[in-house]
Amino acid sequence: MDAFGSSGRLAGVAGLAPVPRDSGRISGNMRRPHRYHRRLLRIFYLSAQAAARCCPVSRAFYERTRSEGKSHKQAVLALARRRLDALRALIRDRRTFTTEPPQRGLAAA
Repeated sequence: MDAFGSSGRLAGVAGLAPVPRDSGRISGNMRRPHRYHRRLLRIFYLSAQAAARCCPVSRAFYERTRSEGKSHKQAVLALARRRLDALRALIRDRRTFTTEPPQRGLAAA
């Protein structure tokens, strides 16, 4: 995991983050990458689909994304990216998953 540095890099390898398609004058054109780890994308996509059905927090995020006008596929990919970020944070902090968010007061002590 140290090879990636950030969750954005890991998302880029998994195909969950857009890559720039800029020319000399134009900037901000983002597109889906051509080269990415297809198995890793599939793992996070299927994980997000299952979470959208079973987990109430993920279901609420999925529904909110759909209400913003996104398609089903876009909403699932957004949830997959969110789950990837959470997994990266868990590995970075060497924590296990709990449904309650971590308490900030204990980290300062």
